[in-house]
Amino acid sequence: EVQLVESGGGLVQATRSLRLPCAASGFVFGTYAIGWFRQVPGNELEGVSAISNSDRRTYYADSVKGRFTISSDNAKNMVYLQMNSLKPEDTAVYYCGADRNSDYTLRGKIGMSYWGKGTLVTVSS
Repeated sequence: EVQLVESGGGLVQATRSLRLPCAASGFVFGTYAIGWFRQVPGNELEGVSAISNSDRRTYYADSVKGRFTISSDNAKNMVYLQMNSLKPEDTAVYYCGADRNSDYTLRGKIGMSYWGKGTLVTVSS
């Protein structure tokens, strides 16, 4: 059974940091791209970052460049999103997703094949 499980969310003050892990199972992790996405109430889902597990190519949305870093540990089937210098506008439910099409995912597309259930990040001012 394919599973993606995010964790690490919580309430933090602006300028602080959080690290979100995504644990994957049930598919060939090394052949997929993994993306992080977020959604605020009433808004559309937004692509935040992505990584190709096969060649380590990455994508970052303009809103998080220089603040967020995505990384992948293929041996552990884990992807991490390190979020630094958090802002109130980063408040959202964060999801990880997986797709076989790395080129598609690295263009910031949100049509993933598999999804986690999300973890809530709340940044206070």
